[in-house]
Amino acid sequence: MSRICTICARGGSKGVKNKNVKLLLNMPLIAHSINQAKKSELFDVVAVSSDNEEILNISKQYGADIVVERPKEMATDNAAKLPVIQHCVESAEKIVGYRFDTIVDLDATSPLRSLEDIKNATAMLENSGASNLITGAKSRRSPYFNLVEINKQGYVGLSKQLDTAITRRQDAPICYDMNASIYAWTRQSLLTSDSVFQSETILFEMPEERSIDIDSALDFEIVSMLANKRGELI
Repeated sequence: MSRICTICARGGSKGVKNKNVKLLLNMPLIAHSINQAKKSELFDVVAVSSDNEEILNISKQYGADIVVERPKEMATDNAAKLPVIQHCVESAEKIVGYRFDTIVDLDATSPLRSLEDIKNATAMLENSGASNLITGAKSRRSPYFNLVEINKQGYVGLSKQLDTAITRRQDAPICYDMNASIYAWTRQSLLTSDSVFQSETILFEMPEERSIDIDSALDFEIVSMLANKRGELI
């Protein structure tokens, strides 16, 4: 079983400037994901994709096996991530000369995951026969109970209606927030799909305290606080 870990980090960032190289526990943010991938001992190759020279150089410094320069058209504000991962995998395969069976992508902006999360999510995919896997945490809001939408007439209603009204949040169907932490695919499912969601996508559940994705300065403060409490992110 051959495996590759991809870590995709764009140079531009709207919410937190240069967040992928911003220091967290005295290390650039992206370095934590590289370190986790290496420490897991799961992967033949850890590959970083970026359009930014500083990110690529830092990634080499912290142990990335392969760095892939991302095409400019894949580094815009509107560019989808899936083609970036596909490009990274195919570029790495050309370098090493063989194909990978399992692809695991670690999002650089979700560093609170544990090594066990990575190992267990990877094992879950490989033992399931499913096409791909995403990670998430139980949602604090429910579209069946307290998540609402405003319709075209300007009125508010629940996002999802059931035949029988829900009077307690605990009685609503369980929903999950995607935490953008770990994605995993079989090679075929990754390279033949244009969507994260497929007919055989499964979910690996993570706790809320390891599920914060850094999109804002406040997110970074929260992640910093939790990281300092843990002492290290492995």
